Amino acid sequence: MKELTADFFSGRPTEQIAKDLLGVTLTRKMDDGVVGGVIVETEAYLGDQDTAAHAFGHRKSKANAALFSEPGALYFYTMRGLILMNLICQPSGTPQGVLLRALEPTVGTRLMEQNRHRTGIDVANGPAKLTAAMGIDTLQYNDMLLSQSPFSLSISGQYQPQQIVSAARVGVSEGEWHDRQLRFYVEENPFVSGMKKREMNWDNHGWTKD
Repeated sequence: MKELTADFFSGRPTEQIAKDLLGVTLTRKMDDGVVGGVIVETEAYLGDQDTAAHAFGHRKSKANAALFSEPGALYFYTMRGLILMNLICQPSGTPQGVLLRALEPTVGTRLMEQNRHRTGIDVANGPAKLTAAMGIDTLQYNDMLLSQSPFSLSISGQYQPQQIVSAARVGVSEGEWHDRQLRFYVEENPFVSGMKKREMNWDNHGWTKD
């Protein structure tokens, strides 16, 4: 497993980074062990011009200040009492990031199930489920660099999407950006949020495995 550094985010559009995160393993070190899984669904948010982004119009506040941090910073925020996790992708002052929407659990699965009180595909198949499964219940890591946090991103080449689907983001119903194709997921992967049973591939989960 090769751990990814801030260089992973350098010099590429946020949309491409959101696609390239599919198949990357996200882990967190906890007191009880390590938990995590392979990223199977993401959403890109493009800052100033994106009407669905927290920094639309270059709005900056104490709550969204992490968006303006350097690549590889973490941006956590709450929505309806739920915590969501984002990765900052562009140079400082360019508030663009990727929302992590779903994981296929592969590390510390039993502990993730205990955190969620769920098993199977329902453990981390949504952005708030993902954070709950990883034991994230505060905003203490907001605006922290990956390299200084208990989180890490790594890649082994073991998980490569056979096909990446682009779709409209979830819950973005207003504004000119509501139908932009900025949600990306691994086709047929059972752990993607809202995946219909008839579309699930239980043989290889939509991966090309080396």
